[in-house]
Amino acid sequence: MNKRGQGLSITTIIVAAIALIVLVILIAIFTGRIAVFQRGISEEANAELARVKINYGDCHPSASAEGIFLKGFSAANDEDKAIFRGEFNDLIDYCNTGTASDNCPASGASASTSTKGIPATCSWK
Repeated sequence: MNKRGQGLSITTIIVAAIALIVLVILIAIFTGRIAVFQRGISEEANAELARVKINYGDCHPSASAEGIFLKGFSAANDEDKAIFRGEFNDLIDYCNTGTASDNCPASGASASTSTKGIPATCSWK
């Protein structure tokens, strides 16, 4: 009597191995693309900050205000990005009212209230 094995056939094992390899490759591609996407969003926020820094005077938004702008701008949708951009430009204008180190506004008591939470604080140079 010739008995056949009851295990998995070689064809099934090969197909499963190929499917596993394809799955690993797909995971590597998509996780890499997500990292590229996140890096692109961060670069967009940095580019926007660099663009608005052109309008800086000696009295300009503080580093903490810049950090909050970068974080919020990175996470915002297109409509909110426009709001962040407008509020940050308002803050730049507010800070530009300080023409000497002793009258650079240190707190935002006179600044318009921010709906996106950017603190209205300024720094000199």
